[in-house]
Amino acid sequence: MAIALAGKIAIVTGASSGIGLATSNALLAAGCSVLGVDIAAPPPISMTNFKFHQINLTTANAPSAIVSACTEAFGGRIDVLVNIAGILDNNSGVDTLKDEDWDRTIAVNLTVPVRLMREVVNVMKVQKSGSIVNLSSKAGTSGAVAGVAYTSSKHGLIGATKNTAWLFKDDGIRCNVICPGAVVTNLAKDVDRSKWDAEANAKMQPVHAVHANLLTGEGVAPPEHTADVIVFLASDLSRGITGAVIPVDNAWSVI
Repeated sequence: MAIALAGKIAIVTGASSGIGLATSNALLAAGCSVLGVDIAAPPPISMTNFKFHQINLTTANAPSAIVSACTEAFGGRIDVLVNIAGILDNNSGVDTLKDEDWDRTIAVNLTVPVRLMREVVNVMKVQKSGSIVNLSSKAGTSGAVAGVAYTSSKHGLIGATKNTAWLFKDDGIRCNVICPGAVVTNLAKDVDRSKWDAEANAKMQPVHAVHANLLTGEGVAPPEHTADVIVFLASDLSRGITGAVIPVDNAWSVI
């Protein structure tokens, strides 16, 4: 069944690459108008119903600036918010964690999506409808696949999703969270592996090895797999789903 999103307006963070780019393309293909947001340069999308807003999401005025940009581009409605932008940590355990790594990871992966949800929910409450999709990770449900900062940020985002789903279910607002496994993205591009916590990383490798091989690409999914689920959650076909934690990881979630 083809999903039709004609007339809907979406905001997608992390839209320049990876899952964010795949999601933007999938939403556009379904007829949705999309405001892509990223700190990076605009993606190669030339469709008239795609607009781009380049901004550092951690700045204080980012949420209001994004909503204003969406309103200016497409009018006052916001039907869909997809929080995808994120960063990795350096796999540090709590014993080797540096304050700056904790602060940056929590800021980008948890504070940014929560602040943007706060801004957008107030628009959705007025229109009595909306779908929010957050991107967590296998690290949001496991303590054995990433450092303490990334793990905490992704666990926290699941909690924020559930709380938002419950508090605004009577306002017609749905909020769900997806937990991908290994995906072909640029997320690891800026990670300096020489600064990784080698001891902690060694303890995580057996858990990673049963799922995917990042060196050979075996088990690493294309971003479109996650994007397709996001489009479903953005659509009215998922109208009965809210507060759900949805793995897209080829059964990695079962261990």
